[in-house]
Amino acid sequence: MLVDSHCHLDRLKLDKFDGGLNEVLDLARSRGVSQFLCVGISLDNVDSVVDIAQQNDDIVCSVGVHPLDVESGLADADKLLELSQKPKVVALGETGLDYYYSTETKDIQRQSFAAHLQAAGRAELPVIIHTRDAREDTIELIREHGDPEHAGVLHCFTESWEMAKAAMDQNYYISLSGIVTFKKAEELREVARKIPLERLLVETDSPYLAPVPYRGKPNIPAYVREVAEFVAELRGIPYEKLAEITSENFYRLFPRAA
Repeated sequence: MLVDSHCHLDRLKLDKFDGGLNEVLDLARSRGVSQFLCVGISLDNVDSVVDIAQQNDDIVCSVGVHPLDVESGLADADKLLELSQKPKVVALGETGLDYYYSTETKDIQRQSFAAHLQAAGRAELPVIIHTRDAREDTIELIREHGDPEHAGVLHCFTESWEMAKAAMDQNYYISLSGIVTFKKAEELREVARKIPLERLLVETDSPYLAPVPYRGKPNIPAYVREVAEFVAELRGIPYEKLAEITSENFYRLFPRAA
């Protein structure tokens, strides 16, 4: 059993797959992937991710507004609470802060992130967080507006050990993507070695950030196997054990997915 804990199935490039999304999913299933979390990024793709999840027993979804999509439409806590009641929604997000690509929208990003955290507490759902170049503000808002009992995950983690530890102190999980396999990612690998296994998830973030040996090509959920195998070797444990642990962590964090 293996879970792709973060993928954007509505954004996959399907031109090379005659069978479309079904072929992509079947390839992942043939490699041991038993569950997918299709992640929402804006108010515009809520229906898309919900529809994909409803059409597949092994897919669940999240709804939310990505920090780089805040200008396309915000949702307040009440609206997010309403969206959280849609079928097969197991989390709010992807939300968070991204100061690397956008500094001029800092205030709007913070407003949106706070709303997601508040709505998640009311809905008793976890939050999926994107964070880049915003370490202090991310942790500050988690502490100020988050509910540690229904925390969440810092997905596609690329930040410092200090940030990982601060998030885990607030009951958050850390998810690793194909970036951990990149040649220049030694600092991230050091973090990956330190994360307690009971706080670890793996993901593709497909169609982005394909792991070695597929780097530079479109990513697909099947490649979460490469991420998991790499992390298992990094941690000195069998792949099967890493897959089992991260899957158990996924269902603990996202109980609606069970």
